[in-house]
Amino acid sequence: QVLLVDSGGGMVQPGGSLRLSCAASGFSFSPYWMYWVRQAPGKGLERVSTINPTGDSTSYADSVKGRFTVSRDNARNTLYLQMNSLKSEDTAVYYCARDAGYATGPNYWGQGTQVTVSS
Repeated sequence: QVLLVDSGGGMVQPGGSLRLSCAASGFSFSPYWMYWVRQAPGKGLERVSTINPTGDSTSYADSVKGRFTVSRDNARNTLYLQMNSLKSEDTAVYYCARDAGYATGPNYWGQGTQVTVSS
């Protein structure tokens, strides 16, 4: 049974930092592309970042490029998202997601963790 557990969200002031984690279990983590996706209040899903199985290839939405860094620890079956220089528009529920295979897009999702950026 695929299980993704997101954690690390919270409330932070603009300019602050947070590190999200996603603990994966129930499948072999290392072969899969992984994603971070967010949903802001009243808006649709936005793919924030993508990371390949070995962690040496990443991509980011333009809205977070230069501020967010995705990484993974395949030995610990864990995905991370380091978020720096946070802005109010980063307020959203953040989900980690597992690829369906062959980098076709996500088909399993974590439960989400709330990030609120506010002064």
